[in-house]
Amino acid sequence: MALSIRPSSAKHTRLPPVIVLLLCVAPYRLDSQGTQAPTKATLVVPAWAQPGSPTHEQVPPPADFHRPSKNFDTPTGAFDGQSDIGAALVPGSGTYDAATKRYTIRSAGYNIWYTRDEFRYIWKKYNGDASLAADATFPDPKGYDDRKVVLIIRQNLDDDSQEAMIGEHGSGMVHLAQRPKKGAMMTDMQYRFGGALEGVLAKLIGTEKHGDSIAIFISLKGEPMNQLGPPIHLHFDSPFYVGLGFCSHLPIKPDTAVFSNVVLENLAGKVQ
Repeated sequence: MALSIRPSSAKHTRLPPVIVLLLCVAPYRLDSQGTQAPTKATLVVPAWAQPGSPTHEQVPPPADFHRPSKNFDTPTGAFDGQSDIGAALVPGSGTYDAATKRYTIRSAGYNIWYTRDEFRYIWKKYNGDASLAADATFPDPKGYDDRKVVLIIRQNLDDDSQEAMIGEHGSGMVHLAQRPKKGAMMTDMQYRFGGALEGVLAKLIGTEKHGDSIAIFISLKGEPMNQLGPPIHLHFDSPFYVGLGFCSHLPIKPDTAVFSNVVLENLAGKVQ
C-alpha cells in the first residue's frame, strides 16, 4: 500500500521510520484478529451422521469413531457440572434462571443413540437411588422432529457410556432406552407413548432408579405421574451421573430445550 505523508515545516511532526513501517503493514491481519471459531462451511459432517430424510438414512457410526467429551465442573442450579458429551461439532451451553427455576440447554449433535452420543448434559453425581422429573418444552416449533430431550443416567461422561434414559422427541414420542454396557448398541422397550397421539407432548416426564430397577413416568396434562410400562434392570457402579440432556439431531445446527418444574432427589419414589 502506498503511503503519502504531507511535508510539514514543524520538525517535531515528522513520523519516525518505525511508525511508517507499522502503518505500511497494518492491512495484514494480526494473529489475535484472526482467531475465530470454525464456521459451518469449514465443518465436515460424516455421511453416517447426517439426519434421516426421504433421501438419506442415518446409520451407526464406525465402531472406532469417538470424540472425547468436553467437561465443565461448573455448578448449574441443583447440578454439579455440564458436558458436551461426544464433543458435537458446534459447542453447546446450559444455563439456569433462578428467578423462573428453569434450565435451558442449547445443543447440536447427531443423536443420542447407536453406540455413541452427542448432546449437552447438565449432570450431578449420585450414589444409590435417584428420582428425576421435568416439564420439557421446545421453544422453536419448527425444529427437527427427532430432536430429543432426555432424563438420563450414565455411568460416566464418555460418548459411549452405559446409560438408561427416558427420551421425549420433538414429535411427542416418549420411550425408555438403554445402552446396557459401554460401547454397546442402544435398545429401547417396544412400548412407546406416541402413534395415534403423535404430536402431543407430555406435560411431565420422569425416571426413577431404585437399586438396579429403572422406570419411566409420564403426566399428560399435569395429573399425578404414572409409570409407563415395566422397568428395565441395569446395574450402575457408584458414583454415576444423573441429569438433563438435549440433542438437536442435527450435527451442526443447534436447537434449544427448556426444562421447568425439575425434581432431583437422591432417593427413589419422589417422581409424582
